[in-house]
Amino acid sequence: MSFVTCDLCDDHPDDVRVCEPMFGSFGGREAFGGEIVTVKCHEDNSRVKELLATPGKGKVLVVDGGGSMRCALMGDMIGESAVQQGWEGVIIYGCVRDVDALAQLDLGVHAVAAIPLKSVRKGVGETGLDITFGGVTFVQGQYVYADNNGVIVAAKKLV
Repeated sequence: MSFVTCDLCDDHPDDVRVCEPMFGSFGGREAFGGEIVTVKCHEDNSRVKELLATPGKGKVLVVDGGGSMRCALMGDMIGESAVQQGWEGVIIYGCVRDVDALAQLDLGVHAVAAIPLKSVRKGVGETGLDITFGGVTFVQGQYVYADNNGVIVAAKKLV
């Protein structure tokens, strides 16, 4: 998949919603996009781990971690699982860890920051919800595209 989010914004001005700039790129794939799968969790990556261990070809997991800066919601082991299952990428409104290992994976990873502390798994979190952060609502089944310019969302497939 080859695209530049700037061009998608220019070509589809009435179709895209642009997320506020808040993410850094931590994965080995600079540009990624696909069908949105949502999870909402706070300082518990149980659902993130579960979802990324299922087939994800053509999909991007969008995680509403509440913007927590206290622990990571994904690291290298969950990232490797996502690659094995064919996921295009992960966007996390929260933190990641194992950033050097994540940078080696064929996976797009956007997150707010990095922190070395892992989350505690209590089996808490909801999937399939509409989630909102960065001024954008991410709807499961719609599409998200991300690169070093930012993150955009559209109701229809653009690429």
